[in-house]
Amino acid sequence: MEFSDVINNRVSTRSFLQKIVSDEDILYILECAQKAPSWMNKQCWRFIVIKKQNIIKEIAKTNIINRWLKQAPVIIVACADPKQSGYNNEIGYYIVDVAIAFEHLILAATNRDLGTCWIGGFDEKKIKEILEIPPRIKIVAMTPVGHSKEKESIGLKTRKKLIRSTKRKSLQEIIHWDKW
Repeated sequence: MEFSDVINNRVSTRSFLQKIVSDEDILYILECAQKAPSWMNKQCWRFIVIKKQNIIKEIAKTNIINRWLKQAPVIIVACADPKQSGYNNEIGYYIVDVAIAFEHLILAATNRDLGTCWIGGFDEKKIKEILEIPPRIKIVAMTPVGHSKEKESIGLKTRKKLIRSTKRKSLQEIIHWDKW
């Protein structure tokens, strides 16, 4: 797939076919994440790949807005060790480091025709408990990974209309040249 096609085809997927995601595909998207830049190349990220359905169901129960995750074939949780990154301008760069790597992962999944959905709304304490994540480690995001069932489902069309527009802001709205 051309890179511009990958960018244009990436959508948030919340409904998946009950089809196995190959280990080859999982390793490919993780290798793409591994190549991301980070603060002083510290690579503070860690990824937890969850394929066991009983654990996926436990995660889905931790937050009412994430109940739909129970039907995902795979969930990847992106974590960071903040001590393996930097801090500048009141920003803990572990968040930036993981976000860059996670976007690599999501775009790589799109390139393999796999659906994802960047999730930032979760109960970190409960998920850390379920996954036995050490206290110093922070969860930054998570995503289901699977073969999309949503192509143009009624649920997707309704969500586009009710929840938010999929229309992108124009370049004129987001770009400033030379000064604000």
